[in-house]
Amino acid sequence: MSNLVFTLDTNKNPLDPTHPAKARRLLKSGRASVFRRYPFTIIIHDLDIKDCVVHNQQLKIDPGSQTTGLAVVQ
Repeated sequence: MSNLVFTLDTNKNPLDPTHPAKARRLLKSGRASVFRRYPFTIIIHDLDIKDCVVHNQQLKIDPGSQTTGLAVVQ
């Protein structure tokens, strides 16, 4: 799975992660702005939450030998 961008609606409620190209288009058109740089999160300004379907996500921990990784899986 590729890297995804975390996305928030206008009320700072989490939405499904977005593909980086779509996030780039939203940022360039002014429909979204950067909410946080790490982890990279955008907030969408003109989104009506009633129309959105949000899926359950899980946070998984990968205990490596030198570094510990985190992954968000569906």
